[in-house]
Amino acid sequence: MLRKHYASVGAALLLLVLLAELTLSIRQQSPSYDESSHLFAGYTFWTKPDFGINPEHPPLVKALAAIPLLSMHLKPPPNPRLTTYFKGEEYLDGRDFLFGNGGAAGAGRILFRARLAAASLSLLLGLLVFLAGREMFGAAAALFALALFVFEPNIVAHGAYVTTDMGIACFLFASVYALYRYVKAPSWTRMITLGLAVGLALSSKHSGVLLLPIGAALLLTEMLWPQPGVPLTRERTTRLIAGFLLAAAIAFVMLWGFYGFHYPARPDGLRMNPSLIEYVQGLSPAKSSLLLALARWHLLPESYLYGLAGILLDASSTPTYLLGSIYAHGVWYYFPVAFLIKSTGAFLALVLLAGFAVAAGKLRTRRETLFLAIPPLLYLLSATTTGLNIGVRHLLPMYPFLAVLIGGAVLALVRSRRAWIWVAGVLLLWHAVSTTRSCPDYLAYSNEFWGGPANTYKYLSDSNTDWAQQLMAVRSYLDERDIKDCWFAYLAEPAVEFRAYGIPCKRLPTINIGGLDVPATIHGTVLISASTLSGFEFGSNVLNPYRVFQQLQPADVIRHGVFVYDGTFDTHAVSALGHVGRANALAASNQLAPALAEAQIAVQTDPDGLQAQLALGDIQAALGNLPDARRAYQHALAIAQAMEPGAAQEWVPQIQRKIAST
Repeated sequence: MLRKHYASVGAALLLLVLLAELTLSIRQQSPSYDESSHLFAGYTFWTKPDFGINPEHPPLVKALAAIPLLSMHLKPPPNPRLTTYFKGEEYLDGRDFLFGNGGAAGAGRILFRARLAAASLSLLLGLLVFLAGREMFGAAAALFALALFVFEPNIVAHGAYVTTDMGIACFLFASVYALYRYVKAPSWTRMITLGLAVGLALSSKHSGVLLLPIGAALLLTEMLWPQPGVPLTRERTTRLIAGFLLAAAIAFVMLWGFYGFHYPARPDGLRMNPSLIEYVQGLSPAKSSLLLALARWHLLPESYLYGLAGILLDASSTPTYLLGSIYAHGVWYYFPVAFLIKSTGAFLALVLLAGFAVAAGKLRTRRETLFLAIPPLLYLLSATTTGLNIGVRHLLPMYPFLAVLIGGAVLALVRSRRAWIWVAGVLLLWHAVSTTRSCPDYLAYSNEFWGGPANTYKYLSDSNTDWAQQLMAVRSYLDERDIKDCWFAYLAEPAVEFRAYGIPCKRLPTINIGGLDVPATIHGTVLISASTLSGFEFGSNVLNPYRVFQQLQPADVIRHGVFVYDGTFDTHAVSALGHVGRANALAASNQLAPALAEAQIAVQTDPDGLQAQLALGDIQAALGNLPDARRAYQHALAIAQAMEPGAAQEWVPQIQRKIAST
């Protein structure tokens, strides 16, 4: 009897290890870029409800993370920015919510509770990996799969963040597992379970809609290659299709339920800014017409439609940083390369080993193999077409499927030849050690073939290495060295303000912070976030005012994500960007004379600055000085033509239109 429970005890211990990994890492991290907006949206879900905050994502995970906060009697921001673009509102109000309840210490208490609630999804997914592995291949395979999952660096890195990535990973796997069980033995109970799982996936993240093609593909394989002894009769076919459609209907009702069966995104008296009609203008006519038709007939909640539109807009406008190069838009091979960099070398070897087991006929469980191989393959193929290349976290749903498949393949190989147990054991140990060595900085993990976490920034950016989570470490670093006079270019400003942690540095401009007064030469200590240093958010390294620092050897690197420089530095491009920000702000308020003065200073400070020349040209054109505007635009055109091909294709036509108008 005791031996019968060994596997369950082992699974429980592994899940405790996962909880320890998550808890130890999150206690040392400041809020990542998106967490404050997600958390504020979740809190608003319970207290108003208002689905206009962070409509980019459905409410489930955000609401779950906010549950522990309801007993804390927190004060939301007193004056919502109702006239602000909604994405700006959610980040700024989220910041005020998080830090307005006790400063950095209060933010730490709030975030720790919320992250533990979010971590419950990682633990649930780990449990599902074990249960699925045991049902499909047996207890030994299930434990191997769970061990892979527990020591997967990307799972640990994102497993407790208040974001939607682990939510969709959990419930997408749960949905496919529920479909597998329904196909094996159709019943009303299993069909309802399937519908509930799919509903949770749809309510976690918009990519949950991929369950429709994934489920259809799995049902098709079941019909084309029926299991031995299970003939595909008309009755069975009808039952499978009808069950899938009924489950989809349950999921659709659940999605509406999470929005309170209420179409408008915001409660009475509030409105979205911009309106949905205005927001979809940047899409193609076909896409905007489809979304507006769904809105007109109220087929989906308004907030959900905003999220769909946002995904499509971001996919067409978000730059990519990959292998040290910046691309103006997405590149199809981003996710395959990111997977190779961010997965452990052992995990990649085990994926190949699983492929060998299948190809060699060692793994003969056809249904199980298809249910574990098709979903990650289709998910990866979908990711390559999105154009939204901001982190391997968008591939998290692949890992549980691959872990269970590997567990089954390893067991099959061991049964065919005992020597395989040593190969599998060594690879599992390598996997665990490689991940553990990166503690607590799992986010910056890359495998040994790419130089490890210290070198990840050379190949990837954003949530792959520097997602604004190092502020506590930065504060400790400065305190230990008694550094008071410093400058800081920080990725997450203004969504997360580093001064809230007592960091004394002066701010440097980023893509979201302009109009700052920065000297053309800086003496002393300069800190720059890895993502800012890469220049990817600017869309081109030509536009990156910090490119001069890329050629310098940093004095230190804090947690693989904040570079420290000491000395005297040429910051004329940074200084010019500050003048550009002030010039554009003055021009927007129709103060053209002082705007012109600022633009002229920007051009004098950085004659080869594209932003400076464009600002000067725009203001001269507004003043009616067309020859002067044309000269500025022509200079800007020459700069744009020297950009990376993708960036040049974006900027050159825009500038040519400006020249034609003058």
